[in-house]
Amino acid sequence: MKFASYNDGSRDGQLVLVSRDLSQAVYPSHIANRLQQVLDDWNYLSPQLQDLSDQLNAGRARHAFAFNPAQCLAPFPRAYQWAHGGAYASHGELLRQAAALQTGAGQEPRAANDGPAQPLVQASSDAFLAPHAPIVCGHAALELDFSAELAVATSDIPQACTPERALDGVRLLLLANSLQLRAQHNADAGAAFAPVAVTPDELGEAWRKGRVNLALQTSWNGRKVGLCDAGADMTLHFGQQIAQLARHRPLRAGTLVGSGTVSSPARGREGKKAAQEQPDWPKGYHCIAEKRAMEVLQNGQVSTSYLRAGDTVEIEVKGQDGRSLFGAIAQEVVAPGSAD
Repeated sequence: MKFASYNDGSRDGQLVLVSRDLSQAVYPSHIANRLQQVLDDWNYLSPQLQDLSDQLNAGRARHAFAFNPAQCLAPFPRAYQWAHGGAYASHGELLRQAAALQTGAGQEPRAANDGPAQPLVQASSDAFLAPHAPIVCGHAALELDFSAELAVATSDIPQACTPERALDGVRLLLLANSLQLRAQHNADAGAAFAPVAVTPDELGEAWRKGRVNLALQTSWNGRKVGLCDAGADMTLHFGQQIAQLARHRPLRAGTLVGSGTVSSPARGREGKKAAQEQPDWPKGYHCIAEKRAMEVLQNGQVSTSYLRAGDTVEIEVKGQDGRSLFGAIAQEVVAPGSAD
């Protein structure tokens, strides 16, 4: 099933059920009005929604209409909690090595089994941005950065559960752009989500072992800057991430857990000369901080700036059928006072 939340003027939006190809939608008002409501009573409501989804995909749903992503809020316009980061050890390792080179620390690379390069970070969840909402850039000195991430919405998760049990609690998959202020120690600057949240079964074989094994594409100012398999290099799968978050406390239905910046390993990082001799780098980047780290390791200095007013960011994942899975995040950076 695929879900979205239309902007109806309320805080949580109006739940809509979306067809597999994102062309049609229907209001399941006789079943549920909000996506959080569905998670709160999943075992009772999801079979009814599945029947309606089957009708919609077969072209038999009454009162179906053309789906319009521009009318969407984030699938969860607000959530009980949002924690993300640490699923891709290569991301933290790349930034760590660049910082070590700049400071002359000369640290040894972390071993691949050392665990996450950064722990899960609790971030604000009271007002997520819509997929096409502008990004307000307060001041260039704050070094505003985008971050393409995958995320999950959970059921109730018991304290100290195993990763396997936690993985059974994954109800929905989402695509996010987590905004961070690099000059403020990666302070949270909000997050936007793609229009549609999907149940894992919609991915077919691409959902394996708690990972989304599909290509994630990021474009900056109309130029594709990142394209990598989101599952191949994911160090911790979502079950492990959820279990980490629930280690000392239970989680309630509607908890959102993000992967952190999708990343792939890079070799040839022992310094400028070695990088030039062995330029085997990832397929681009999904945050500007990684691009700048690559520049430090290759050239010894940074040449790329962070986000500025007028910049655009687009993030999308396509399914095995070549169609957009979540719909696209497409945002423009604006100066304060330029957006509603």
